[in-house]
Formats: sequence, structure tokens, C-alpha cells
Amino acid sequence: MEDRAVSCLIALRRVLSAADHNARAVAKVTGLSVQQLIVLRIVEDTTEITPMMIARSAGVAPATATALIEKLAQMDYVSRRRSESDRRRYWVSLTEAGKAALHSAPDPLHQKFSEEFARIPDYEQAMILAALERVANMVSIPGETLPGTDESHVLEVSEALGAETIAPA
Repeated sequence: MEDRAVSCLIALRRVLSAADHNARAVAKVTGLSVQQLIVLRIVEDTTEITPMMIARSAGVAPATATALIEKLAQMDYVSRRRSESDRRRYWVSLTEAGKAALHSAPDPLHQKFSEEFARIPDYEQAMILAALERVANMVSIPGETLPGTDESHVLEVSEALGAETIAPA
């Protein structure tokens, strides 16, 4: 039984390694983190969007979304415009430089996964999902909830990224 646990941990490390490799490839080509790329994709799908809407769609805390937007604005990838009706609120939109950076990015890991996942039968997809959810529960800290871990965030991010079945890395 111990051999299976070790084999599972090795497989999990392979998944984490692939995600890390993908993040480095994205950063090398675009200078962006995977989270920044996700924000750009979310903003691209709208004319203007608020930081709170970005946080919900990306499954991150509002403070994290604000920090990501700030960095992207410094890089001139997004612009911010204060709301005329509520000066505390501002709208985020994609710049031409942001569009260029977004379209120069390599295909993310989730896209490859989604394509491969779609090729397997439904019952195997359900088994994989159940197993991954169980693994996530096994390694999670009891009582700790991470932002973006409920299904609504997964679906919003998946739709924003053009994926059908996977959450962001």
C-alpha cells in the first residue's frame, strides 16, 4: 500500500512540475505570470470590468486582483478609468500592448489538458474529477478555504479562458 502512496506523490509532483514549466514558458515569452495572463484574458472578454469582477472571475482575493491590475497597468497592458458615478470604483480595460502580449503567449497548460480530457469517455472524466477532488481534500489544511475554490469561480474562469472543464493553475 505504501508503494501506491509513493507512486501517487510522484504523479502529483509530475503535475506540479508541468504547471511550473508552463508558468516559466509563459513568463519567458511574455514577461507575465500565469495569474497576470488570466487577468488579461478576463479583461479581454469585456469592454470594461471592475477589479471585484476580475477577482471573482479569477478566483483570487480582491487585494490580489488589485495588485495584479497595478502591475499590469505599470506594464501598460491595462488602463484604469475612475467611475463617474462612484469615485471609489474604477474600470479596467485592455490596451493594445496588453492585446499583443496576450496573443503572443504560448498555449497554456489548461488548454492542452482540456483537449486531452475531452478525448476520454465521460465515465473516465468523472473518475478523474472524483479522484482529483479527493486528493485536493487530502492535502488541504483542515478549516482553510482558499479563494476561488467553489465551483462558481471554476466555471467563470473556465468560460473566461475558453476552457470547458478545468480551473486555472
